[in-house]
Amino acid sequence: MKKKKILIVEDEKILGQMYKDKFLQSGFSATLVTSAEEAIEKVSKIKPDLILLDILLPRENGIGFLTRLVKKPKMASIPVVAFSNFDDPGTKKKAFQLGIKEYLIKTSFTPGGIVAKIKQLLKPVKRDLSL
Repeated sequence: MKKKKILIVEDEKILGQMYKDKFLQSGFSATLVTSAEEAIEKVSKIKPDLILLDILLPRENGIGFLTRLVKKPKMASIPVVAFSNFDDPGTKKKAFQLGIKEYLIKTSFTPGGIVAKIKQLLKPVKRDLSL
């Protein structure tokens, strides 16, 4: 079974590396980028199974990244989980309108908790086909 690929978009390098290490230890393939611009480039190259996106980024924020992502048909279907300490209702609403699956507040999760949440989101949905 191939490893699930996670693209982590986090501008705080120490924090980003900690998340990357935790995903690697948990059997994922993980790539860390520090800006929205770099993330757009990497998405088309590595085709991640999920993007873990910080909302507060330098230059272009997470909402700007999402706006660009949804305009790219081959990339728009990639699930995105926002994770930020920016707990603003307007930003959350906009992020969900742009298709994120979850908006996680960083301080509410340990790195292991984030990995567990991502594993849960990536699990295939089992359908009961019996009638």
